[in-house]
Parts: sequence; structure tokens; C-alpha cells
Amino acid sequence: MKTKGFLLDTTALIDFFRGNRETIDLLSKLTEEAPLAACPITVSEVFSGVRPGELARVEEFMEALVFYPISYKASRRAGIYRRAYMQEGISLSLSDTIIASVAIENSLILVTKNLKHFPMSELSVIEH
Repeated sequence: MKTKGFLLDTTALIDFFRGNRETIDLLSKLTEEAPLAACPITVSEVFSGVRPGELARVEEFMEALVFYPISYKASRRAGIYRRAYMQEGISLSLSDTIIASVAIENSLILVTKNLKHFPMSELSVIEH
């Protein structure tokens, strides 16, 4: 698969840090294809739940990821997604629509466990 990279959703990061063997193997395989990435939402969510004894290890790993900021275009897209899905009776969090929009705007594939949180047809997703 051709991509600029793999945007890791918080679920992938948490499973990686908790030692989930399947997630570790998947991320190892993906790094052979393209860089792993994070965005402000996933970084914030990870650090909001990091355990005191894990801080140094988590920080080292997170700093090694490619970081994609939230651009105006991604912000706009996220708001439009949230409104459109809400009109269809589907409630998506603003954080998930931002994560999806960052991935789409930067031609990244999203790695997540929560497929139902990311129904956007333009979004390429790998389930972990």
C-alpha cells in the first residue's frame, strides 16, 4: 500500500504501550513501509493517561513519531464531518473527526481499533 505514513490513533498507542503483541508486531511491520505518525489529539490523549513510571518510555517513543499539526483545512473538514454525520443521526466526537481529517489531509492511513468512530469514506484505515 502506498502512503506517506500511518497515523496512530490513541487505541493503537495505548495497546502498544501496554505490550499488546499483535499491535507491537503490526507497528513493526508498518514501519518497514512508511513512517508512524501522531497528531495533537493523539499526543494529548496519550499523555493524559500515562502512568508515572511510563513517562520516559512514552515520551521517547512519541518524540520519534512524525508529528502532523492540525491545519485550517483539517479543522474545517472535521467540523463539516461532525455536522454532516450529526444530521444523519450519527454522533462522532470532535477529536475523532479531527484525527480523521488530519489523516485525510496528509494522505495518511489511520491505525485504530475503533472503526465505528471513523466512517468517512475518504479515510483509509487499518484495524489493529
